[in-house]
Amino acid sequence: MLKIVGIDPGLDGALALVGDGFLDVQDMPTAGTAKRRIVAAPILGAMLRDWMPSYAAVEHVHAMPKQGVSSSFKFGRSLGVIEGALGALEVPIRYVSPAHWKRYFRLSSDKEMSRLKAIETWPRISDQLSRKKDHGRAEALLIAQYHLETDWRVTQ
Repeated sequence: MLKIVGIDPGLDGALALVGDGFLDVQDMPTAGTAKRRIVAAPILGAMLRDWMPSYAAVEHVHAMPKQGVSSSFKFGRSLGVIEGALGALEVPIRYVSPAHWKRYFRLSSDKEMSRLKAIETWPRISDQLSRKKDHGRAEALLIAQYHLETDWRVTQ
């Protein structure tokens, strides 16, 4: 069965697995203190190994103007851990810009709209998307679904 993992990178991001419907969604596993939180590479790797996705759709992210150096470094580090875990498992990666997948679902940059779209798409898991802070889960689901529906053949 074709399984796609959608990833909204970052410490407050999430991972979602879709195939023939919804399979799973999890917050990004992290470790450390509130001030020194990092993506928990061993937990992420184990999760991806258990899921064994056919492909990964990762939101294409970059440093933003006026974002601090420390924030940019943390974000880049998180993306590197995600890429390393996927690479170690030989999972092909597709980078998807927020503009492309959001346009496909007719969404704006408002994260609440993404959360509501995910609830509309997967009503039986609305309890896993009920909090405002669940937008990462919603976006990971939509990123995976975008990849699945556009039937894009992966290149690295």
